[in-house]
Amino acid sequence: MLTYKKAGVDIDLADRLVEYIARRTPGIGGFAGLFPIEPGSRDPLCLVASTDGVGTKLKVAFALNRHDTVGIDLVAMSANDLICAGAKPLFFLDYYAMGKLELERSKRLVDGIIEGCRQAEMALLGGETAEMPGFYPKGEYDLAGFAVGAVRKSQAIDGSKVIAGDVLLGLPSSGLHSNGFSLVRRVFPGRHLKRRGPELLTPTRIYVKDFRRLSEGLAKKGQAVLALAHITGGGLPENLPRVLPKGLRAVVTKGAWAVPDIFAEVQRLGRVPEAEMWRTFNMGLGLVAAVRPESVDLALKLLPDARVVGRVEAGRPGVRFE
Repeated sequence: MLTYKKAGVDIDLADRLVEYIARRTPGIGGFAGLFPIEPGSRDPLCLVASTDGVGTKLKVAFALNRHDTVGIDLVAMSANDLICAGAKPLFFLDYYAMGKLELERSKRLVDGIIEGCRQAEMALLGGETAEMPGFYPKGEYDLAGFAVGAVRKSQAIDGSKVIAGDVLLGLPSSGLHSNGFSLVRRVFPGRHLKRRGPELLTPTRIYVKDFRRLSEGLAKKGQAVLALAHITGGGLPENLPRVLPKGLRAVVTKGAWAVPDIFAEVQRLGRVPEAEMWRTFNMGLGLVAAVRPESVDLALKLLPDARVVGRVEAGRPGVRFE
């Protein structure tokens, strides 16, 4: 029986570090942080920033010698965090480090980053390429990305307006996205990893255009997106509570959306407990929005592939599955 912890990732320990950081620096945001740049303004423009990497999904790219998609993942992880604050993505920078620079591989990698920025509607301003002999294993590299967006304070999304009875809408993921790969690589070792590699390397879906369509469409009717959660590491149980006020919890309806087959296969082959699956993977939902009940019909017209996946109720913080 495999768990994420047995695969080398301790979510509980990471949560303790996040709690420590939050205590020391209370101004840090949920998925992205806001910084007002117009002091004294009644409605200041805020810069919104986020950073992330691709994680051990890179190991799959190394195994297949395929490097054209992980750049999209890199952009997606930060861009999707920006929109959770209601921000319009502006620009992106990357950090690319390796033991020895390989030109053709690097070109494919940069092409992926450029494509990710195109999908996220933001500019690639630059970054850092660090060649560090002896620091990384031969043929391997690491990636980190940094994204900046902007939003007026009055238009920022922070979940504070969510109330019991609000509805949760989910947008489908394109698969595993960029989380849980330390466990996935234990389930699909060696040649099995190479066989499943093309599917595993499906890039993370970027939701920037979906968010713009939803938010602008609702705004025309005097309605709004109340909260947004990017479903990454920790899955629904860890990410949904981050955007709900105290005294509220999410109720998620299993079976309300199609879960891609890859998740069932990981669970079966690794004998992964169901609770561990929900806490490790996105389970087919990459982004979840909270809206008022009267906004649901319009939201589903604006985003035809969205599904009603649950609701908000009074209760202890967390996620209850039904």
